[in-house]
Amino acid sequence: MEKGTLSVKSENIFPVIRKWLYSDTEIFLRELVSNAVDATTKLNMLSGKGEFTGDTKDLKINVLLDEKNKTISISDKGVGMCLDEMDKYINQIAFSSAEEFLKKYTGKEESSNIIGHFGLGFYSSFMVSDKVEVKSLSWQKDAKPVYWTCEGNTDFEMGEGDKKERGTEVILHINKESEEFLSPFRIREMLDKYCKFLPVEIEFENKIINTTKPAWTKTPLDLKEEDYLELHKQLYPMAEKPLFWIHLNVDYPFRLTGILYFPHIKPELEIQRNKIQLYCNQVFVTDSVQDVVPDFLMLLQGVIDSPDIPLNVSRSFLQNDPQVKKINSHITKKVAEKLEEMFKKERKDFENKWDDISVFVRFGMVSNDKFREKAMEFSLVKNIDKQFFTFPEYREKIKLLQTDKNKTLTILYCTDPETQDVYIKQVKKREYDVLVFNNLLDSHFINFMEGKEEKLRFQRVDADSVDKLIDKGTESIRLLSEPEEKNLLELVKECLTKEKGPLAQEKEPEINISPAGSQDPAVSIIFPEFMRRFQDMSMLSGMKKNGNLPEAFSVTINSNNPVFSKILKMLDPEKKKKSILHLYDLALLAQNRLKGDRLSQFIQDAEGRV
Repeated sequence: MEKGTLSVKSENIFPVIRKWLYSDTEIFLRELVSNAVDATTKLNMLSGKGEFTGDTKDLKINVLLDEKNKTISISDKGVGMCLDEMDKYINQIAFSSAEEFLKKYTGKEESSNIIGHFGLGFYSSFMVSDKVEVKSLSWQKDAKPVYWTCEGNTDFEMGEGDKKERGTEVILHINKESEEFLSPFRIREMLDKYCKFLPVEIEFENKIINTTKPAWTKTPLDLKEEDYLELHKQLYPMAEKPLFWIHLNVDYPFRLTGILYFPHIKPELEIQRNKIQLYCNQVFVTDSVQDVVPDFLMLLQGVIDSPDIPLNVSRSFLQNDPQVKKINSHITKKVAEKLEEMFKKERKDFENKWDDISVFVRFGMVSNDKFREKAMEFSLVKNIDKQFFTFPEYREKIKLLQTDKNKTLTILYCTDPETQDVYIKQVKKREYDVLVFNNLLDSHFINFMEGKEEKLRFQRVDADSVDKLIDKGTESIRLLSEPEEKNLLELVKECLTKEKGPLAQEKEPEINISPAGSQDPAVSIIFPEFMRRFQDMSMLSGMKKNGNLPEAFSVTINSNNPVFSKILKMLDPEKKKKSILHLYDLALLAQNRLKGDRLSQFIQDAEGRV
């Protein structure tokens, strides 16, 4: 067997780095400015140790655009390089000066502010350049200026330069394919995206473009409400003022800072993801944070910053790493703790915010068991009287009246108090309580709670006749005799046979006699609870309501309503039919399903009775 050592040659790997390492060519500006920040950070660290005694007052980084000569320059006043360092850090691909510096200063807190790790960022410049020049002067005493240039291949020139001031300047001669970057607007756009919060001042067109100490880098004790709101405005200039926020500040077992904002969410769950932004040492990485942030918090806004998030070499994507799961779990825990604290300290204020945050909480309970355990302490339900209860509180409130013959607790709810008012009034007469569930996610939440809680079920107020919503096992007194009920059922079936209206379906609807209160509606249209939930969940998944499924329903006849005694006594068969169809139309109207020609005819008939 032959043994050997793998050979990696620069002439083979350089084209790969140049063309395929980074997903977006605009990344070059982020990488070069980040290198300049690192050079400046190193100088400050050396100054703090007393190794550098020169001036550190004006260390801003300059980005210069020369449209005429088609160049972009990035210059700093950091540590600079001598000839040996230039040979080591630039000519040796993937040799990181940051990594070497970190090893030398291991254990120093300031070293965590160094951005670079892989020694590849500089080469992103060749994605947009025909030629790159580097001018540098080291901080070390008696150092001589050095110069390096390369035209996008493995051949370079290096020697003594003419730079007069300490630091490094990188000059990019932009190629024809990348001339879009020779626009001041485009440069500002990229700086705003990637460099808006870098820790060293960055100047472009005689203007400082970044905030060096954003709110998330400070402790909560040093911040006021206006500081948090100012950051939110910087991140989302067009967004509405947030409800509240959570400040993350973790030192162990990983380092993480950030601020998460809770925005207003409409009950209809009109999802507009402003996206949480992920930073690494104040450098923008991505706004695709699915792995770092739990799914149920993806509707939040804000910033997460961690030097411990494992990025790939291009810093564009997260690597699959256990650390990410730990960060995800910690964010879940902190959000739960914050909500619990708000609920316990200022319950009334928490209730006022509930309509906006209920989406987050219920989504979290459905998707995350650990969050659900915590959330049971502060998750609320609201009834039609706008009273709020935790689940334990609500179970206690309704258990006496709303437990059925099988000892199952039935929670009644509505999705639209106005259009379902007639059904709400029916159950209120029996002193039942009604909750409001008015966003699409609630169908998932209801199913989830029924699966988690024993002897619990949810019923919408129009899911059955009022006496069957909570079956107590008692028989209602019947005002019509058995022959009269049979006659009535045949009459209704005859009138509704092949009835083609707003609810036309493939087979005839099931028609039932169910005696209820004399003041309850004569005819009710009943949609099965399971079918309505399925449709709501389908809509949340992007399917159209009713899709390809026929809308199944049944018709319930309240034989105890006095109107049927009158109808049975009518001698004119046509008048009987019209009366029954009128009652059927009223039932459709109560369900907001009376439409088109049938609605027009109904209005015309009603006007004729005036």
